[in-house]
Amino acid sequence: METKVVDATGQEVPPGELGEMLVRGPNVMKGYFEMAEATTRTIVDGWLHTGDLMRKNADGHVYMVDRLKHMIICGGYNIYPKEIENVLHDHPAVLECAVVGVPDEDKGEIPKACIVLREGAHATEAEIKQFCRESLAAYKVPRVVKFLASLPKTATGKIRKGEL
Repeated sequence: METKVVDATGQEVPPGELGEMLVRGPNVMKGYFEMAEATTRTIVDGWLHTGDLMRKNADGHVYMVDRLKHMIICGGYNIYPKEIENVLHDHPAVLECAVVGVPDEDKGEIPKACIVLREGAHATEAEIKQFCRESLAAYKVPRVVKFLASLPKTATGKIRKGEL
């Protein structure tokens, strides 16, 4: 199997840069069943566009950053929810969380953190934002924090971000 990490124009990115993972080979799907339009968008010149944002290091190792469809564009900045979620998971009161982009008139989208607290734990929106400010650039700090009893999940346990 062949892989490469490319920018929006399809050019391979240098080590350390973000790009989308593309794969091809005999074990990669040929297309979606009876979905020609989706196949055309996903497979270009024999390369399957995975939708995964990756970073390749100088040794050729590839690391997942996030999913392209989850990226938030806030005031011209690209924000990767996974980065914010990783910070939130370090907060002692946070059991689980998800970060999504929500519409904003001025910025286009802003990050919203949906948080489930550990049993018996307490945290405020201000505390969560301050915790994030200690590790993230200002534009990445969630503008909205919502506390929930649980996060909506699929039967396989994946968070349904579209419902947040």
